[in-house]
Amino acid sequence: MTQQFYRGRFSVAPMLDWTTRHCRYFHRQFSQHALLYTEMVTTGAIMHAKYDHLLFSEAEHPVALQLGGSDPKALAQCAKLAEERGYDEINLNVGCPSDRVQNGAFGACLMGNAPLVADCIAAMKAEVRIPVTVKTRIGIDDLDSYPFLTDFIEKVAQAGCEEFIVHARKAWLSGLSPKENRDIPPLDYERVYQLKRDFPHLWIAINGGIKTLDEMKQHLQHVDGVMVGREAYQNPSILGYVDHMLFDESAPIVTPLEAIEKMLPYVEEQLSQGVKLNHMTNSLLGAFQGCKGAKQYRRHLSENAYKVGAGVEVLEHALGFVK
Repeated sequence: MTQQFYRGRFSVAPMLDWTTRHCRYFHRQFSQHALLYTEMVTTGAIMHAKYDHLLFSEAEHPVALQLGGSDPKALAQCAKLAEERGYDEINLNVGCPSDRVQNGAFGACLMGNAPLVADCIAAMKAEVRIPVTVKTRIGIDDLDSYPFLTDFIEKVAQAGCEEFIVHARKAWLSGLSPKENRDIPPLDYERVYQLKRDFPHLWIAINGGIKTLDEMKQHLQHVDGVMVGREAYQNPSILGYVDHMLFDESAPIVTPLEAIEKMLPYVEEQLSQGVKLNHMTNSLLGAFQGCKGAKQYRRHLSENAYKVGAGVEVLEHALGFVK
């Protein structure tokens, strides 16, 4: 199989403050084929912030940049910068329902303006050769009919978007918090399956509430890809089975201990560059969920990784509780 076939079959969702570059490096130790997404980065942050929001490790490939914005010109400029830096995909956020995102006129509220989303896609496609994709919901507020969804997909696809990741819940733009929008609106997987049947020429991936490998395999009978969010972060051991179960039966199953031990040289390198240990270990806290010694492991990291001068020995000591 080619890497192009692999790309997007399984992916870890973009999650603000969670899927940092250190988290993505950790997740890559489990799976060679998973497509990893950055946190959502706004066009303004890329163009004006002092911090390099496009920084990532070559080991993270394949890795996609999720952009937040609604100005076609700014999105095109940032997409071009991302391609030059080596990203494998540009993804436009049309799914985040937070007030902060709405105030910036992007995220899920863009579902109500398909022509603008189409203009954004066309502008980015004109600047880059890498795939430009959209992550969206099945609807917003009272705009939640299937015809509304198909009209949105059709107009954006006409602008050149061939790949859509669809969160199988609608979003309420007022009245629900982002956290509540992840749980309260009911899941409607069948609606996403129907999209694939009605748009067979498009790549359709499904997102929302997916927690087990069996669920992933079931979804892949109906759509092209599955995207997993919180479960991959809170219980990353599931990623150790992804290559073996979804891509290549000869691929090894990677344990959390193996993944973290492979990460130790990276931790030492980052520490030498001034990165704080807890910035790297936050995504490691759930690694041994359900294992003997997991509680002591988490406690040791939580109580010591944030301290001034904390080094790799803190992580090594924590591993001793689960070895």
